[in-house]
Amino acid sequence: MNRKVLIFIVAYNHEKTIQDVLSRIPPDLGADEVEILVIDDSSSDKTFERTSDYLEQPGRPKLTILFNPVNQGYGGNQKIGYQYAIRNGFDAVALVHGDGQYAPEELPRLLKPILDGRADAVFGSRMLTRYGALRGGMPFYKFVGNKILTYLQNRLLGTRLSEFHSGYRIYSVAALKAIPFRLNANDFHFDTEIIIQLVLARMRIEELPIPTYYGDEICNVDGIKYAKNVMRETMIAWMQRYGLAYQFRYDLRARAAEAQRYESKIGFISSHSMAIDAVPSGSRVLDIGASAGHVASALQAKGCAVVGLDQEAPHDSTAFAAFHVVDLDADTLPKGRETFDRILMLDVIEHLADPEGFVVRLGASVDHAPHTQIVVTTGNVAFLLVRLALLFGSFNYGPRGILDLTHRRLFTFSTLRRLFEERGFEVLSAAGIPAPFPLALGNTTLAQVLLSANRAAIWFARGLFSYQIMLTLRARPSLDGLLGDAHRSADEKRGRLSKQEG
Repeated sequence: MNRKVLIFIVAYNHEKTIQDVLSRIPPDLGADEVEILVIDDSSSDKTFERTSDYLEQPGRPKLTILFNPVNQGYGGNQKIGYQYAIRNGFDAVALVHGDGQYAPEELPRLLKPILDGRADAVFGSRMLTRYGALRGGMPFYKFVGNKILTYLQNRLLGTRLSEFHSGYRIYSVAALKAIPFRLNANDFHFDTEIIIQLVLARMRIEELPIPTYYGDEICNVDGIKYAKNVMRETMIAWMQRYGLAYQFRYDLRARAAEAQRYESKIGFISSHSMAIDAVPSGSRVLDIGASAGHVASALQAKGCAVVGLDQEAPHDSTAFAAFHVVDLDADTLPKGRETFDRILMLDVIEHLADPEGFVVRLGASVDHAPHTQIVVTTGNVAFLLVRLALLFGSFNYGPRGILDLTHRRLFTFSTLRRLFEERGFEVLSAAGIPAPFPLALGNTTLAQVLLSANRAAIWFARGLFSYQIMLTLRARPSLDGLLGDAHRSADEKRGRLSKQEG
């Protein structure tokens, strides 16, 4: 297989160092085809001319020199280089700086994991060798700042990288195609944003030690601004995991092999566990919007017979007595519905295009089943964090949470109650559900403490502190049903009167 590698050198006012960097690129990089790309980001010195002089050097790989007529910034220059790699069919692209801070001699070793198919990205780390960065001349304040930022980023992103801030990067071009790097900043925190995207897309990242070299190059990075931008982007990515923020460039659900959207919330106080507790053992249950069957499996363990409804069949339907694929926005409910003891609609109503029409159809389906109770849960758009976001002018939809991108309608306690009461249902009970802290934090002591605190707050102010709403309902008899009852009762009375007269 022909393996093509692009050595991409970002250059800005590097007339003194660019030829040295080019001359230090090893002749054998372990690839079948190598090209060097230098993009001069509108330098005010003679970087372009010095690079052009190198074209005359014999026996070197193909060299392409581009010049940005308008300065694109560190991140913007990278975007152009990566687009070049994609358009020209390269397999890997190695980012090298034109100031000589990162040793080109390390390229064969750094490229190997990509070319061998073991990694999607390789980062040269100055922190893997203990105190190696300091011995190489990294200023102490930069060393400390690097350590602190990397620690915080690892904690928030769930990673274990030794360094987030090295500019020595090797990327698989296939990995670059899979992430929206074009949407990232043109500034220096581009490097952080692309790491976040790789992590969210579940790409394989490998770190290898590299030597540190600090010469007399001019640093164009504003350290305070850089740290602020880095932490802002990391915090946004962390918050987006829990539906508290949203940036399209970090929405990599379609690219990552993530777990199903609707994770099991059994094992702690949640819409799932509260609904399961509300179903008596041995009941016949209709689970509308059954998803993967987490609730059905728990009900099966209670001796319940569960019939599932959803727009797609689950991969494993063994928890269901029967399963029906239906369009909840259009189809009627399956026959035999009047025999159900409980009907569950857990986190379903907010996804429907016409909740009012569905509730009317649901009422018609249980008209002759006065003992059937319906359990409905949905997000509470009046939850404290949503209100605080609105206070600061933010109402961000995201991949999960109350403002899930797939949610078409939003409810409070009063609007959900009104939706059902105005269409012939009686609300038997209403309860607030705390936020699913164990999903975010794991089943830790902190998560349990937060759950307990949230439950106490719900008791104090249900509408403000409930993450979700749970209503238990019963359909009132329809007029047709009452008319039929009246006919039957009249017939029975006439029958008794006839017997008495006879």
